[in-house]
Amino acid sequence: MATFIAIVLAAVLTNNFITVKTYGVCPFLGVSKNTSSATGMGIAVTLVMVLATLVTYPIYTYVMVPLKIEFLEIIFFIFIIASLVQMLEKIIQKVSPSLYGAMGIYLPLITTNCAVLGVTELVIGDMSKFLAGASMNIGWAALYALFAGLGFTLVMIIMSGMREKLNYYKTPKAIAGFPIAMVTACFICMAFTVFSYIS
Repeated sequence: MATFIAIVLAAVLTNNFITVKTYGVCPFLGVSKNTSSATGMGIAVTLVMVLATLVTYPIYTYVMVPLKIEFLEIIFFIFIIASLVQMLEKIIQKVSPSLYGAMGIYLPLITTNCAVLGVTELVIGDMSKFLAGASMNIGWAALYALFAGLGFTLVMIIMSGMREKLNYYKTPKAIAGFPIAMVTACFICMAFTVFSYIS
């Protein structure tokens, strides 16, 4: 149970991919103009994170390590992520054309989203500080990917909610648009630093 709690807190709060690691900032700023798009993007990224981890972890552990070709991990992982994103893009296009249209160019950009690649790299790297003595396996890897995606989604929704609220206020022309979005992002990141003191 301690391992489960440590992984959840680390993935969602203390090591959030956007606010702490600053991975995935492009969709964070680009798709967070309204809550529905931000939520859709967060769910899509979460799904890709989990699927990519479920595919890359066993390939790395049971194929690449025995063959001593670990140095090719990034090439393999990007290929796998790109394939998963292409499949997800087609599914969203068929199931929800409005969400597909709202995401625009950002959906294909999940392929190069460093948050997705980051989670696949992190679970094969040193995660001993989160595992509370347990050994890494595909279950813990998938759990970390799931909650990292949920943390990503949480921050996307918070940002989109704040940006929607800002539309109701008269912002000075000098900071209207992207500058005020950056200021908002800074305040969100500062708020999340509080969680870094959770031991």
